[in-house]
Amino acid sequence: MNIFCSFVKNRIEMENLRRYPIGIQTFSEIRKSNYLYIDKTEYVYWMVHFTKYVFLSRPRRFGKSLLTSTLHSYFSGQKELFQGLAIEKLEKEWTEYPVLHFDMSTAKHADCEQLLQELNMKLIRYEEVYGKMEGEVNPNQRLEGLIKRAYEQTGKQVVVLIDEYDAPLLDVVHEEERLGVLRNIMRNFYSPLKACDPYLRYVFLTGITKFSQLSIFSELNNIKNISMNESYAAICGITENEILVQMKDDVDALAQKLEVTSEEVLAKLKENYDGYHFTYPSPDIYNPFSLLNAFADGKFNSYWFGSGTPTYLIKMLDKFGVAPSEIGRKTAVAEDFDAPTERMVSITPLLYQSGYITIKDYDKELDLYTLDIPNKEVRIGLMKSLLPNYVASKTPETNTMVAYLSRDIRNGDMDAALRRLQTFLSTIPQCDNTKYEGHYQQMFYIIFSLLGYYVDVEVRTASGRVDMVLRTKTTLYVMELKLDKSADRAMEQIDLKNYPKRFALCGLPIVKVAVSFDSEQCTIGEWKILKA
Repeated sequence: MNIFCSFVKNRIEMENLRRYPIGIQTFSEIRKSNYLYIDKTEYVYWMVHFTKYVFLSRPRRFGKSLLTSTLHSYFSGQKELFQGLAIEKLEKEWTEYPVLHFDMSTAKHADCEQLLQELNMKLIRYEEVYGKMEGEVNPNQRLEGLIKRAYEQTGKQVVVLIDEYDAPLLDVVHEEERLGVLRNIMRNFYSPLKACDPYLRYVFLTGITKFSQLSIFSELNNIKNISMNESYAAICGITENEILVQMKDDVDALAQKLEVTSEEVLAKLKENYDGYHFTYPSPDIYNPFSLLNAFADGKFNSYWFGSGTPTYLIKMLDKFGVAPSEIGRKTAVAEDFDAPTERMVSITPLLYQSGYITIKDYDKELDLYTLDIPNKEVRIGLMKSLLPNYVASKTPETNTMVAYLSRDIRNGDMDAALRRLQTFLSTIPQCDNTKYEGHYQQMFYIIFSLLGYYVDVEVRTASGRVDMVLRTKTTLYVMELKLDKSADRAMEQIDLKNYPKRFALCGLPIVKVAVSFDSEQCTIGEWKILKA
């Protein structure tokens, strides 16, 4: 009897659990199956009533596909799906339009032939509904024919939705020749959109990167890019206010499961998943994929990076020679980061548009934005992806080392931490470029970043630059690194240039750390640690 009662109790609890739409990007399924939906329909209403051609850029897994699907349901006149949502009070007509919805994410990793096959399959789906003329052969001819026949057969203007328009191009953005071929195919496909203007009610495109209008939409020069429009700053993602209002019960339930307070849960969510701003000013925006996974699993994890680090990002970092420590804090004008990626002269536009750095501040007088890594999840995920370029180790070995190292640093035992690193580096295969000091500086930067502490390199002082600064909750470490020179010489430089003085007001004890690397052994040779 007790077993049966326990079974019934568990079934009731499962049925009452909040349903999170993990991986579900179809608006109708979310609404019909009673999944959690953060209401974005007010944005939808204003977007479709005041602009005809719209482009929105947001990082992967940020809700672009769900937004596109919401537009599909709205333009299909499915009023019942919007019951109780903001748009129900705003919209009076609920007109049904023919919708051509193209999801280009299925065309990733495609060569020329495969991309044409993908376009063919997408067009066939609608040609089965609206027919096809014998002379329509190329993708642009077929798309134009579809738009005109859909208009003629329904008597209504046509809605064209193109989700992840740039998906076929992202993996080859670092390969100029292949990029040019695939870009021409996509430009040909999109080319009818301007010529068909009289037959179109609305055109909406999403993507990660901002390829120039000249290269993709050669004729569509009236498209409105709302990616940095303040009015639509929170159209994708989940804001802090939405968490507090629409997800209060979820926060309380997670706090109960973790046996902490709701305030502590909110602080942890903020540390890991918040920090995105796509314009300024902007509300704090959380990564929706990571946030919902954390609630669904009842724990904090690296969900966004767990879903895959794009290979094109790693290749582009290498192409532009960007060191790990150079990814973070920087200042730039808008055209330096909200820029076409195929013409970029730095990695900044790709990092920003892909979500690896985001807007943190804005100086109105100078028209300068401050950009930085959004949160802990992104920082640690980036560093894990880059570490193999500096330490050719198996992942389990590295993860174990980092875990023990974290305990050493947390206990304030820098001597044990350096001894552990010395052993680790001497027992693993080494990467290239181990004959210059910068290699070890960046390796230290990555490893210490993985611990979740503040770390910076080449920190300016009145008399020079500190190689590395590491700040924990209890200590600030001033570190000087030397290659094939003694630790005594490194410590002499710290003292001669009085580096600790720069940090005298930090409120923490300051510890001087001098480290010498041995280029022959490819590991730490010796070190000295002294209190300032």
